Amino acid sequence: MRLKRDFNFYFNIFILVGMVIAVSVVNFFELREPGVQIFKQLIIAVGAVMGVVNTVLSANGNIWTFLFGVIEVSICSYANLDSGNIGQFLQHVLYFLPMQFVGYWQWRKRGAGGKDEQGQTCKVRARRLSHRQWALVGVSFVLGTVVSYFILYWIDLGQFKAGHIASLDRPKLILDASVVVLNIIGQILMSLAFAEQWHIWNLVNVFSILLWTNRLLSPEASGYTVVMLVKYVFYLMNSLNGLRIWLSLSRDPQRHMPEHRGCC
Repeated sequence: MRLKRDFNFYFNIFILVGMVIAVSVVNFFELREPGVQIFKQLIIAVGAVMGVVNTVLSANGNIWTFLFGVIEVSICSYANLDSGNIGQFLQHVLYFLPMQFVGYWQWRKRGAGGKDEQGQTCKVRARRLSHRQWALVGVSFVLGTVVSYFILYWIDLGQFKAGHIASLDRPKLILDASVVVLNIIGQILMSLAFAEQWHIWNLVNVFSILLWTNRLLSPEASGYTVVMLVKYVFYLMNSLNGLRIWLSLSRDPQRHMPEHRGCC
């Protein structure tokens, strides 16, 4: 048990420090470029770090994840609004932001943030999806991806006809649609404290790495692209660890697991 706690502690430190170093290096070079929007670049960098803190706390069943979730979503909302990505802005403001408060309420109901008999802070009691719920998740993913694909295709078709893009990248649209729907499903499962959320987040992170790698290889790549790619690599490592932890949290639904050494 002690070995697992020590591994988790140092793994979390690796994720957090590694992300801060990666973001700092990228921004050091990006801020030297002429015409860069310094405030926006720094805000995006802070948002990337807050996002990693958020996911690390979530992986460890720590209710403070929702505080950092509010900060990250707020920064992403600002960045999308400033960039003219109205769809992403509305998704963050109307869905991801309210879900932070839903998650906090649900996790409190499942013991997170409370105190055990020794006065230590408890982690959330995870639950598991039934076969019927898994089927509902699968159907929702397929239908949601189809709908999202046609919406994104319609948007890109308008951009293509206006001459803003050179061609329609159908594989990219499919990946993009999948990520949108998986993010929505993952947020629901996370807010309701289902361990299976980490299967969803693993898929989100793999698809996101593919999307940002494709972007990195395009002429439109920028320092922001590198930050996003690095972020999702760290997210993937963390989500794999989160799956391990939450499978343990869900084995005994009546047990409160106290925190050791901070969030680890």
